[in-house]
Amino acid sequence: MAVPLFAFLEAFVGIGLFISGAILLSVCTFLYVEQVATLQEILPLAFLGALLSDHSGYYVGRSVGPRLHQTSFAINRARQLKKAEQSITKFGVFAIFIGRFLTPIRSIVPLVTGVSGMGRVRYTIFDFIACATWTVCLGLLVVGIDKLWN
Repeated sequence: MAVPLFAFLEAFVGIGLFISGAILLSVCTFLYVEQVATLQEILPLAFLGALLSDHSGYYVGRSVGPRLHQTSFAINRARQLKKAEQSITKFGVFAIFIGRFLTPIRSIVPLVTGVSGMGRVRYTIFDFIACATWTVCLGLLVVGIDKLWN
């Protein structure tokens, strides 16, 4: 349960600003190295946590809409939100990929994408691909770290 939980928390709106992806990587590496779980068990759980977190942020953004900028959350994180909005405006759907791989804006991009009004199906398709790519990279890091110890 730790893998999907940390994958969810590291990317969830607001919370993701305080939960490091290093925690998830450490948990996954520990489980793999200690042979508690295989990559075939770990990675789907990480993917599921990431996808659920991104979609939660997206749907919060869709429901909050333009009112977001008046909230204390947005006022306190104006710099990160502005950066995320600029990424979405500049890169379009590729911002979903960029956001998934850049820790400082990982929890903000789905929210801002929802606020921007991107269609649900379009977001789901591109987020699915981004989370799948991220999951493969997580697996490569886990195996790579294991090789460092051996």
